[in-house]
This record gives sequence, structure tokens and C-alpha cells, in this order.
Amino acid sequence: MFQPWFRGVLLALAALCLAAQDLKEFEKKVTEFTLGNGLHFIVLERKEAPVVSLVTHVNVGSANDPAGKTGLAHMLEHMAFKDTDSLGTTNWPEEKKWLAQVEAVYDKLESEKNKGLRGSAETVRKLEAELRAAIEKANGFVDKEAYSKVIQQSGGVGINAFTSTDATVYFYSLPANRVELWFLLTSQVFRQPIMREFYKERDVVREERRMRMESSSQGKMLEALIQTSFLGHPQRSLIGYASDIENLRAKDSEALFKQYYVPSNMVMVLAGEVDPKEVKRLADQYFPALPAGPAPPRVITVEPPQEGERRVAVETPSQPLLYMAYKRPEPSHPDDAPLQVLAGALSSGRTGVLYKEMVEQKKLSLVAAADSTGLGSKYPGIFVFIAAPAVGRTTEENEKAMLEIIERVKKEKFEDAVLERVKNQVRARLIRGLDSNMGMAQQLASNYINDGDWRRMFTRIQDIQKVTAEDLQRVATTYFVEKARTAVYSKKPVEGAGK
Repeated sequence: MFQPWFRGVLLALAALCLAAQDLKEFEKKVTEFTLGNGLHFIVLERKEAPVVSLVTHVNVGSANDPAGKTGLAHMLEHMAFKDTDSLGTTNWPEEKKWLAQVEAVYDKLESEKNKGLRGSAETVRKLEAELRAAIEKANGFVDKEAYSKVIQQSGGVGINAFTSTDATVYFYSLPANRVELWFLLTSQVFRQPIMREFYKERDVVREERRMRMESSSQGKMLEALIQTSFLGHPQRSLIGYASDIENLRAKDSEALFKQYYVPSNMVMVLAGEVDPKEVKRLADQYFPALPAGPAPPRVITVEPPQEGERRVAVETPSQPLLYMAYKRPEPSHPDDAPLQVLAGALSSGRTGVLYKEMVEQKKLSLVAAADSTGLGSKYPGIFVFIAAPAVGRTTEENEKAMLEIIERVKKEKFEDAVLERVKNQVRARLIRGLDSNMGMAQQLASNYINDGDWRRMFTRIQDIQKVTAEDLQRVATTYFVEKARTAVYSKKPVEGAGK
């Protein structure tokens, strides 16, 4: 009987052959078209089950947040399923009136606060009370979660969305015979979003930051790692800074929507039991109402070269941790495949170099790993090393051991057997992301937006096969250099400090 790891290799190779054998066969199942307003559709026919996965990928993320409004792209994502002017409200004319009143009062409040020392504290208190009352009145007309209920009652599942540094993605699945519902609801939402319960949702986002960042040692350290690694490029805070979140306005989200949620900056993907002709008919019926707009501004800031190691200590009473990062190029760069394979060689579970040496042999670490994925799918990122010291061990010892391994990787080639095993694992991971309608739909969308062609999802797999031991040495030597390194480590708080 085959050992489990060997069965995994065979499965990976079989899946690779299946994927590579027929990009041409796969192409026969894909239909693409673009509406007159610039909205692009990709349709993948998969007849395995009468279900369709539906993805809307918008080419905007936290890197596009305006200065002073970090978290805005993420905030707009939270408004995605807040319904329409006919769904989710008990009285739209009244609700609309009170939503406008909320913004009018908020304008007055901001104007008074902007006066600084010349403003009136009493006027601010009165306007804050008036604002709370107007928000409560507007929220009183909300028919909560009506949008989600309609989808669920029609057999929809997996309603969700996410924001990254470079994308905002909305998705769920429906029975094939209910796909027109998606066209109806999605066209309404993206034609004119309603900032329903915006300030209530803003509180949710603020609490999300508190839980994920401010109350989490790992969250604090990861945020410190990103913000220290990148001083110029605007991808430093996905969820947003606390003070920015607390002051985001509904009109800010509306402005971001108008600028970035234009048809030419989006792609719609349907994967499953679908008829491309019917999809085209429905697209022509529902989506031409989305107004075309100019291409939004691209991120033009290039991160300045890092000219020296950066180190940050984060005080935390919890488990000691070490994060060490090196700058790496964007995922579309030819070195992405060698970096993925190198991360696998260093960190492929119990067979990875880091685990074997630092956890098993030297007993330095409870966890020792590496991750090449960086930040998002578009911009230059970071290759991250992670270590959690074992009891009685220190972050300094772990860092020293990691640096020794890194230097050795630059000088010594990985054995052929190790390289092939890791390449099989990396390819298998990529292929597993394509084993469902939803996985396919999201990959089609991401590769179309970020690489200009969805076929890149296949050529990535082929790129992994071409990686050599010399490539691993080359990328390690090129990118793992001291001056491009950022280290963030935990330290125990000093008793009595800050009291």
C-alpha cells in the first residue's frame, strides 16, 4: 500500500496532468463577453451539479483608501448586502429622508469640530445628540437582513465578501434555476448602493479592529510588521486605523463607490450549470443600467528601496513571537514560482527545514514556518518567517537559527527528491483551489483582473514545474539580504512602566 505522502504525490501529478492536458479543453467551457458600459463577464460551464457560483470582483482594496480614510474600501464591503430601495426597508421614502438628515447633521457637527479651539463644546454636544437621534430614526425603517433572507429562501448559500490590499470580492451560490435572482439583486446593488445602517456597521468594523489587532498580540505584531516594512506604499492597513474608522462617513463610501465601482473596473464570473447564451441575455437585460465611468486612478507610489534592517519590539505578556520579513516582488513577477517553492521547502509541515531543525532537532521553537504569499495579488509584498520560541528559549535564539538556515540555503542546493516533493505539494495546493465552482470562479476573476487573462491560473501551475534547485538559491540570494529585512519581536512589558 502506498504511503500517504506518496499517494499525495500521485494525486498531485494526476491533477497536474488533468489541468495541463487540456487548457484547450477547458477553454471550450469558458465564454467571455463585455457589455457596452465596460462590464466584463466570464462564464464557466460545469455540469456536475445544478448549482452556480457567482462572483463579483472589484479592482479596489485597502491600497486605494484615501489619505485619512484608511479602512474605507473594507467599510464599503460591509455595506454590500444592505439591500436596495425596494428590499430591506419598511418605508423607503421616509428612510431616505432620515438618511439625508443624518448626513446634514453630521456635516454641521464636523464643521463645528473643525473650528478647533474656536468651536463650541456645547454646540458639539447638542449636535452629537441630534445625530444619534437621526441615526436611530433612520435605522427604525430597516427590515433587517432582507437581502440575505431572499437569497437563502431561494436556496442560496455561502453569502460573503472580503477585502484585501487590492480587491473587494462578493460571492455566493444559487441553484441553477434561480440565477436570474442574482442578476436582479446585483444589478440593483451596484447601480445605486444604499448606505443603510452605515454608522452601526462602522461600530462593527471598529470592534473588529479592536478584536483582531488591538487585543491580539499576533495582530499587533503583524500590523507592526507591515507598517514597518512599507513606509511609502499605501498598503499598510487593511482594516484601517482606529481614528480613521471612527470618523468615516457614508458620503466617503459613496465617493469611493462612484470612483472605483465602475463597470470597467469590475468582472462578473458565473461558474456551474449555466447556459452562456442565457447569461448573455440576462446580462443585457439587467446590467446596461450601470453607468460607465472613467478608469479609476491607479496606485502610483512605488515603495522606496529599503537601505537598512528595521527592527521593532512589541510589548506583550503573551507567548513570545518573532516575525522576520524580506521584501519580495509582485506575484506576477517570474520569481513568484521559485519563491513559492522555496517557502514550501522551508516550511512544508514536518518535512520542512525550519520545522526539522528548529522544532525537532534543536528544540528552539514550538512553531517555525515561512510564507511567500506577501500581501494580496498585485503589489510587491514580503516573504515572512515566523517563530514561536519553546519554553525557556528566546526570540534572539530563534532569529539566529533562522538566519543560519537562510545563509545555508543560499550556498547549498536542495536535493532533487526534496525539490520534486515540494513542487508536487505546491502544485497540488494550487490545483485544490480549483476543485469547486466557487474556487474556479474566484480564480478566474482574480487572474483576469490582476494578469489580464484568466489563463494565468493554468500557467502558474506550469511555472512551478520549471523551478530548479538553482532558482531557489538565486531567489534566496537576491531577496534575503540584511538591508531589506524587517524584524518584529515580542518583549515582556516592564513592570511599572507607563504608570
